[in-house]
Amino acid sequence: MPRLLRFVLSYVLVGAAVAVAVVTFMPDLLRTQESPRPVVELRRAEPLPADALGHDPVSYAAAVNKAAPAVVNIFTSKRVAGRSSPLLNDPFFRHFFGDLLPDASQRVETSLGSGVIVSPQGYVLTNNHVIDGADEIQVALNDGRFTKAVLVGADPETDLAVLRIDLPDLPVATVGDSSAARVGDVVLAIGNPFGVGQTVTQGIISATGRTQLGLSTFEDFIQTDAAINPGNSGGALITAHGDLIGINTAIYSRSGGSMGIGFAIPVQLAEQVLADIIQHGRVIRGWLGIEAQMITPELAESFGLSSTEGVIIAGVLRNGPADRAGLRPGDIVLRLNDEPVRDSQSLLRLITQHKPGERLRIDGIRQGRPFQTEAIVAERPTVR
Repeated sequence: MPRLLRFVLSYVLVGAAVAVAVVTFMPDLLRTQESPRPVVELRRAEPLPADALGHDPVSYAAAVNKAAPAVVNIFTSKRVAGRSSPLLNDPFFRHFFGDLLPDASQRVETSLGSGVIVSPQGYVLTNNHVIDGADEIQVALNDGRFTKAVLVGADPETDLAVLRIDLPDLPVATVGDSSAARVGDVVLAIGNPFGVGQTVTQGIISATGRTQLGLSTFEDFIQTDAAINPGNSGGALITAHGDLIGINTAIYSRSGGSMGIGFAIPVQLAEQVLADIIQHGRVIRGWLGIEAQMITPELAESFGLSSTEGVIIAGVLRNGPADRAGLRPGDIVLRLNDEPVRDSQSLLRLITQHKPGERLRIDGIRQGRPFQTEAIVAERPTVR
């Protein structure tokens, strides 16, 4: 074998031996460097403590036993004008049948609803539309007792009414804190749907602070998917611990039955109405005598505003509190007593929570310039 060939083969054998050694003992040297993978930060659930495992609620019977005795069925009746048949007015029939003929000039309409006993003195909270126009109101308790109820007062602007019954040893609801209600909390609705008797349905709080639904003047509803049907109105919305947090009021429905969208008046609002009606026979609210309009993006642009917060005064009642304070149509109200006015609902709330005679400082914009004035609050006229 020529010397050159032997020289080349020796280097080939050495190279092969080195390659075998690298593959066998240092394989990482042959890997290409990869770009680092992006790190995805996931928010992971905290592990449950050991003593919490296996203790999820499986029954709400204790909550129902606590609240249900205070939920009552309400039956109302009223006399309305009826249609008279010509035969009933015929002298021939009158001659032979006389007083045996029914009085067709009137007929009796009945309706049903629910209510909640909230004090040992017999005060019952319900909806105004349950008892509106009733000539007689009957209340049936869960323990089988039945009695007449007296209407203490009603507030159509919140759709609440207060009744009173006179019975000993009344069961009373435990009032919770509706301001602490959270979306996702379990709630139970108790009432008398379709007159079948006291019924409990379960769901969650779907939303809080619902407004602009057109159900009443003052709206701050708790929305729930607990089934609420006709006859549930005025009944209790309670927590999983049996505490009252709302008065069931209305449903959104295309069929007349529950579609999983029900609304309840927060119990804190109902408490304020209850206190005023018991003390004064009516709800006393502040009033300025103005008509307000929401600020749309288009109006904000035309007025040179940076946001849509605030309201535009669309009308001022002559000689009313706002008129005497110098407010004019076209003024933009931004704050009342340093509280921001975000929309028409917040303006209404801020005005009505002040008592008649109190002073209310108003900050706003008039013709592009800031202004400030002070109004003396009057009492809001009663809505019939």
